[in-house]
Amino acid sequence: MKKIRKILIINPNSDLEMTRAIQETADHFAKGKFEALCQHTPGAPKFIETREDEVLAASGMIQLVRENNDKCDAFIIACHCDPNMDSIKKITDKPVVGIGEASMRIASMLGHRFSIIQTTEESVPLKEALVRKYQLQDSLASVRAPRDISPESNNEEKYIKAARAAMAEDRADVIVLGCAGLTGLDKRMQKELGVPVLDGVICALILTTALIR
Repeated sequence: MKKIRKILIINPNSDLEMTRAIQETADHFAKGKFEALCQHTPGAPKFIETREDEVLAASGMIQLVRENNDKCDAFIIACHCDPNMDSIKKITDKPVVGIGEASMRIASMLGHRFSIIQTTEESVPLKEALVRKYQLQDSLASVRAPRDISPESNNEEKYIKAARAAMAEDRADVIVLGCAGLTGLDKRMQKELGVPVLDGVICALILTTALIR
């Protein structure tokens, strides 16, 4: 009997709504070919926006890996800042993939320059540092967050507007969604913008399933 591969997706924050959204994306992608389970991190902040948030999430993330190391074939870190990746890789011999690195590396293959669309401006410096860590700065057009705070605009409109600015002003030809909480927006935004729009959760699942095989 063929073994069903299992992937644990770690949401480094404690937001249950985001965890459910990530799980929905993973289930839709898996279509029964493998099992993916998303878990939030115990004791973590509700959002990961600063270095302090990353540190506060570390012990819970490590706990999840240790508890599931014998049960899973791979781990995905579902935060676009790829928090605590180096520490997680030290405690398991299973593949560990961050949605930030996965989406940015695939973006660099799909076009000349990509822009990352963030949820908040506070996390922009963290993302710029991550791009340099992966040595992808030559492929980066920009890191942007929506500036439209009008209550009449829904979230999707704000991110489309930020992406259009990245395309027009920064010459981006690929858009990367810079937060796991934006999962599910990729297809609708891609249809609206006419360029590839990458969901980091999907990108990480693509690379993780390949590594498992």
